[in-house]
Amino acid sequence: MVLYVCPGRYFIHMESANHTRTSKFLLLGFSAKLEIQLILFGLFLSMYLVTFTGNLLIILAVSSDSHLHTPMYFFLSNLSFVDICFTSTTIPKMLVNIQMQSRSILYEGCLTQIFFFIVFGCLDNLLLTVMAYDRFVAICHPLNYMVIMNPQLCILLVLGSWCLSVMGSLAELLPLLRLSFCTHIEIPHFFCDPPEVLKLACSDTFINNIVVYLVTGFLAFIPFSGILFSYSQIAFSVLTISSAGGKYKAFSTCGSHLSVISLFYGTGFGVYLSSAAIPSSRKNMMASVMYTLVTPMLNPFIYSLRNRDIKGALGRLLRRAAASH
Repeated sequence: MVLYVCPGRYFIHMESANHTRTSKFLLLGFSAKLEIQLILFGLFLSMYLVTFTGNLLIILAVSSDSHLHTPMYFFLSNLSFVDICFTSTTIPKMLVNIQMQSRSILYEGCLTQIFFFIVFGCLDNLLLTVMAYDRFVAICHPLNYMVIMNPQLCILLVLGSWCLSVMGSLAELLPLLRLSFCTHIEIPHFFCDPPEVLKLACSDTFINNIVVYLVTGFLAFIPFSGILFSYSQIAFSVLTISSAGGKYKAFSTCGSHLSVISLFYGTGFGVYLSSAAIPSSRKNMMASVMYTLVTPMLNPFIYSLRNRDIKGALGRLLRRAAASH
C-alpha cells in the first residue's frame, strides 16, 4: 500500500488485493439540519416498512395458495423478493446514519453496497423481461403456454437472471478495486451510487466507464428491447381479437405488469438523464428515491389492486392469520 498526495488531500493506492483499505466515504444525504433529518427518518422508515411488508405479503400469498402456483405468479414472487433486497441494500444504512448522526461508510461497506445494488437492480430488470416474455407466450401462444412455460424453464430463467446479474455486478465492481480514492471523500448522495463513486476517483476511470457502458447495454438496453418486442407482438395479437371483451381480458392480464415497467424504467431513465444534465443535484437524489424505494413500495399495491387472484389470496392469507390468533 502506497500513500500519495493530491493537491490538499491524501489518498491510498491499493497495489495488491491483500492490502486492506481503511478509508471512509461520507454520504452527504439530503440535509445536515437535525429537524429535517428527523422528518426524513420517519418518512423513509415508514416507506421501508410498507415496502418490506407489502412484498412479503405477495410472497406469502403466492406460496400459500395453490391456485397461484403458475409461471406468472412464480416470477412475481421472485420480483417481490428482489424488491425487498434492492431496497434493503440502501435504505437501512441511511436510516442508521441518520439515527447515529453519522455520515460515514467504510470503503468495504461501500463496495458491498455497490455490488448488491447492481445485482438487485439488474435482477429487477431481467425479471421484468422474463415476465414480459411470459405474457407474450400466454397471449400469443395460449394453447402451448403450459408446454412452453414449464417448471424447468421457469426455474432456468430465474437462475439465469441471477447468474447474469452477479456476473454483471462483478464486471463493474472488480475494476473499482484498482482505483485510488482520497481518504476523506464526500459522496453527494444517500448511498454509494456507482456513477458518483467513479467521479471521485483520483486515478483514471476510462476502463471502468467502458465496462459500465457494456454492462448497461447488455443487462439494461437489450432486456428493455426484449420487453418492447414482447409487447409489440402482444399488441398485434390483441388487435386481431374481434370481440371487445376478449381484447379487454387480454390487456387486463398485462395491465399490472405494464404499470410496473413504466414506473421502473421511467424513474430509472429519469435518474440518469437528470444526472447527465445536472450532476450531483438534489433532483438526482429525489429521482433515485423513486426507483430505489417508491417503485418497490408501489409494486405490491399495483399487483394487488389490479389483480383479483392476488386480492383473493391475500384475503385468505389474512383470514387464516387472524383465525390462528
